Amino acid sequence: MVSAADRAKGPARASVWTEDRTGRSRKEAHPAGLDRTKIIEATVRLLDADGTARFSMRRLAAELDVTAMSIYWYVDTKDDLLELALDTAFGTMRLPDTGPADQWREQLRTLAGEYRALLVRHPWVSPLVGSFLNIGPNSLAFSLAVQQVMRNAQLPAHGQMGGLSAVFQFVYGFGTIEGHFIARCASAGVSQDEYFREAMGTMTEHPQLRAYAASSSEIMDARGGETVPEMRDQDFGYALELLIVGIEAMVEREREREL
Repeated sequence: MVSAADRAKGPARASVWTEDRTGRSRKEAHPAGLDRTKIIEATVRLLDADGTARFSMRRLAAELDVTAMSIYWYVDTKDDLLELALDTAFGTMRLPDTGPADQWREQLRTLAGEYRALLVRHPWVSPLVGSFLNIGPNSLAFSLAVQQVMRNAQLPAHGQMGGLSAVFQFVYGFGTIEGHFIARCASAGVSQDEYFREAMGTMTEHPQLRAYAASSSEIMDARGGETVPEMRDQDFGYALELLIVGIEAMVEREREREL
């Protein structure tokens, strides 16, 4: 087991998934009934409840009714635990069968929808995605599925990363903002529709914001949707279809260049 002092002064590892744990014994005194799976599950629960800012090994130990040092029999650092929790969250996504190349559009819609739902379901995921290498088994399975869909779409090799970025950076931003909005409404004790109506009412009453509110209302009325979730789904679906059409256009452009 790595000592607390060594953890504090040692260099950060690239990833918990590249750590060599073969020489470490897990058979010595540790709490009965405690294992890595239970620790990760409790970590996810605490992150869902309070986010990363309030998460600590001490709070996790209290949740598990063990000492903080007991947890270090299974992980070396808090970052290790966050990385493990992140990959566990990625494992809740339903990945499509990417075998049939002609079904790439539906495969892409499924992956985009699952990623969006993940970011909304676990708002703490979005800040952690950029903090780690994301090379756990579930993260890799998602990444490989996304890459295969880009190949299925027949984008040229030099454009596949661009296509991937266009779709999933959009989903990342959309899902992150959506998750934060839902969390803000929950913390304020109001529904999403109530929060939205109050915000629009405030802008309408403010002289400097009236023009913006009127323009926004016109666009939103044309879009349709009776509730905030319905309006958001309309926006997400339409934006994703724009990206799919863009991929189709780029594939056709490349074919024309080859003629």
